Parts: sequence; C-alpha cells; structure tokens
Amino acid sequence: AFGLGLERLAMVLFQIPDIRLFWTRDERFLSQFREGEITKFEPYSKHPPCYKDITFWVPEGFEENNFMEMVRGIAGDWAESVVLIDKFEHKKKGRTSHCYRINYRAMDRSLTNEEVDVMQMALREQVPGALNVELR
Repeated sequence: AFGLGLERLAMVLFQIPDIRLFWTRDERFLSQFREGEITKFEPYSKHPPCYKDITFWVPEGFEENNFMEMVRGIAGDWAESVVLIDKFEHKKKGRTSHCYRINYRAMDRSLTNEEVDVMQMALREQVPGALNVELR
C-alpha cells in the first residue's frame, strides 16, 4: 500500500520501524503509548526469553541494587529484567531469603540454554563473595 495514511504518519511521529507493529497485541508494544503523549518507540526483542532463578539468604542491610548491577555486569544487555519473585523469612533461624527471576533475552537472536547457563553459573560463583550472601 502506498500513500500517506494515519499509520505512516504515526510511524514517523513515534519512530516505529515496521507498520505491522500497529496490529500487534503484544503488551511490550501497547504499554509504550499513552493518550495525549508523544513518546519514541523503544524496540524490544521478538526472540523467546530464557528465565533462570537464583535464591540466596540475604544479610542485614542487603542492597538489592548491588545485585542488579552484578547481573548487568555479567549478562549485559541480555539481562532483560530481574524481578524479586519470593521473599521468605525463617522465623526460627532469623534469616531472610530472596528469590530473583532473571529474564535473559537477546535483541538479535534466540539465546541457547548453554549460553544462558554460562552467565547463570558466573552469577552463582560471584554473588556470594561479592554481596556476602549464601546461595540456597
């Protein structure tokens, strides 16, 4: 189709690279836009995610941002998100455990389980000493 339709105007205004995105129901696309606001489209990966969990006992004064920085330092842009999915308090032992889910995903291709496992193992090896935590 040729011509200057509304979709093509919106593509220029919001910097959307592919007209087919207007027909998606993907929340990663839809959540970027609000009525009355002009925002630049932020590309997202079309490749499948690979989720890995890591659980550890946290010391008093644990700083979650330090853990997030370690994940980014090891996985770089392949760490799409890190979410605290569970927090457990062991009353008798007086300890608290955190479980984080890391979503690994590349923009340009599907990651293999082997690639993700290498990053996850590096994280498991480095986190205890760097953050004074005990893996579970």
